[in-house]
Amino acid sequence: MNDSFNLLQYFFWLLLIIAFAVEAWALFDAVRQPAGAYASAGKLTKQWWMIILGVATALGFAHAAAPMGGISPITLLLGILPVAAFIASAVYLADVRPAVREYRGGQGGASGPYGPW
Repeated sequence: MNDSFNLLQYFFWLLLIIAFAVEAWALFDAVRQPAGAYASAGKLTKQWWMIILGVATALGFAHAAAPMGGISPITLLLGILPVAAFIASAVYLADVRPAVREYRGGQGGASGPYGPW
């Protein structure tokens, strides 16, 4: 029973690490997008998304690192904060990122029917 419990602990810790990676990816992508693209896409401003994703990434890092201090990863995943942080990043990646990328400028001079050429 103890071995399966430890395996379960590592599995949930891996989920926390994956969630942190997704949150960091969303933050990195938001930094790279121009501020005007957010307004053009009809989304929240870049500053708001930077705040939301910055807090989400900080929470993700804190929860991913906490098991090294002896806190159970299962207990961490039962809280609302890591779930909310992941959902915020998932909303950015699924909804905002595709809309903002359409308005991203400076990707080449001429544009054909399927994008720049």
